[in-house]
Amino acid sequence: MRVWQTNNGEKRRQLSGHMLEVNCCRFFPSGLVVLSGGIDTLLKIWTVENGSCAATLKGHKGGILDTAVVEKGRHVVSSSRDGTARLWDCLASTCLTVVADCETPVNGIAVGTADSRIDLGSPNQSSSLQEAGTEGKIMLLAREDRTLQGVALQNKSPVFVFNGSSAFNCCTFLSNSYVVAGTQDGDIYYLDMRNTCSPLQTFHRSGAPVLSVIPFKDGFMASQGDGSCFLIQHDLDHVIELTEPDCDPVYKVAIWEKTVYTCCRDGVVRKYLLSEL
Repeated sequence: MRVWQTNNGEKRRQLSGHMLEVNCCRFFPSGLVVLSGGIDTLLKIWTVENGSCAATLKGHKGGILDTAVVEKGRHVVSSSRDGTARLWDCLASTCLTVVADCETPVNGIAVGTADSRIDLGSPNQSSSLQEAGTEGKIMLLAREDRTLQGVALQNKSPVFVFNGSSAFNCCTFLSNSYVVAGTQDGDIYYLDMRNTCSPLQTFHRSGAPVLSVIPFKDGFMASQGDGSCFLIQHDLDHVIELTEPDCDPVYKVAIWEKTVYTCCRDGVVRKYLLSEL
């Protein structure tokens, strides 16, 4: 992995340690620490200041597919091809619990605070002090078996299950009630977690897999396997397209204020400035 200076394209750090390909990476809220997950089944925590690996988290039996950071970063969660989603204590470098065992690959996850009207079940009295900060949180699971699932992070009780048109690849929170999730056949579902019997809206721009969704202001940004990347906002009916990739999948999108970064199969990280938003 590489860490870049975004204002001039200078490479700042080379993070070496995974034995196979890296599937996912993200910064902790401090901006000084990076979490990565690889095909080698390992999660690694890196110090950006000197490029060293501060910790390696072991426990998954399949490649890591996605990660999320809980609050300030005392805990992280991960999902894997082995069908599990796990909660980790970063300070102790240990797996605290298996939050969900789905018996199917969990392609994407997200963690958010739940609306007070959403039933998360009774607090788990057996939860240890190590799990402090997980209360009131929901974890979304984008599953290979066409299921989007919500699970209470603290007590692991199911909150909702929604069945889509095909495998779910990615998911994210828009608020403490609303979520979006993208599928392998190009559908993006907009859901209210308080009532998931049917989606509030379904977006379909092409049949290419939806590979990434991320919140942005009053909407969200998504990327697909055909190279398209677009922003939907203003009551979810206004679309802004980002240009450049030519049919190569855009795997991930990241946003910082009005700047968008995209990661494409052609090996290029592109930077866009949304100056009018």
